[in-house]
Amino acid sequence: MKVCVPSAKNGGLEDNVGQHFGMVPNYTVLDTETNEVMVVENTSQHNGGVGLPPELLSNAGVDIMLCGGLGTKAVNMFSEFGIEVFVGAQGTVETAISEWKEGNLASPNSENVCQGHDHDHDHQN
Repeated sequence: MKVCVPSAKNGGLEDNVGQHFGMVPNYTVLDTETNEVMVVENTSQHNGGVGLPPELLSNAGVDIMLCGGLGTKAVNMFSEFGIEVFVGAQGTVETAISEWKEGNLASPNSENVCQGHDHDHDHQN
């Protein structure tokens, strides 16, 4: 199973969770069966590239996305690509994955998804 976390900078387990999901420079992907870590550059249209992050990460074989938060539209797009989303990730990528493994991250719902796209709310990164 491949678990993905948006990364604030260069990616990797020690990088911080990027809180602006679509705008992060990289996504860190951990294969939980092999413990292989892969960094996927965000080449989506949010960063001047092509396509959207769910498509990009689907092509990388991602099964699970862990993030601080995201909007309903993004949650639905991930669902269309068969990627399950969990919100509430913070700290390092490694911490976020540990929190997910321990069942401490939530599935998105009407109370914990971003309702707008103004990014004036209090993200940490």
